[in-house]
Amino acid sequence: MRALLQRVSQSSVEVSGHTIGKIDQGLLILICAMESDSPKDADQLASKISKLRIFTDDAGKMNRSLIDIGGAALVVSQFTLAADTSRGNRPGFSSAASPVEGRKLYEYFAEAVAALGIRVETGEFGADMQVALVNDGPVTICLDTKAN
Repeated sequence: MRALLQRVSQSSVEVSGHTIGKIDQGLLILICAMESDSPKDADQLASKISKLRIFTDDAGKMNRSLIDIGGAALVVSQFTLAADTSRGNRPGFSSAASPVEGRKLYEYFAEAVAALGIRVETGEFGADMQVALVNDGPVTICLDTKAN
């Protein structure tokens, strides 16, 4: 699975002009299931994200995790993280999981994050969404379970 994490002071997602997810301090997690991913990948990624020390402590160092700060996660599906731009100028997305499998893994991932004690809000899988955020730092980190 691939994820793009953005440390935020606030973030929200709208569908058809209605806010369906909103958080204050925490992480906006853009997530993409790849064709070879399984629930094991989702569990691994959820665990890593929950423990990643990217929030500042009292000394101003990135030394606290999402769990440590009691932050929330806004999880938004983003199949374009699977973009292959190696040929031509139009990205290909054939390495992304199928829509059926992608939805299952997206929902599983959101549940796995919530099971770790993190408040989770979500977007709507497959919808045209408008995502707003105030990037804190800015801090933006890419993770890929296959790159480890």
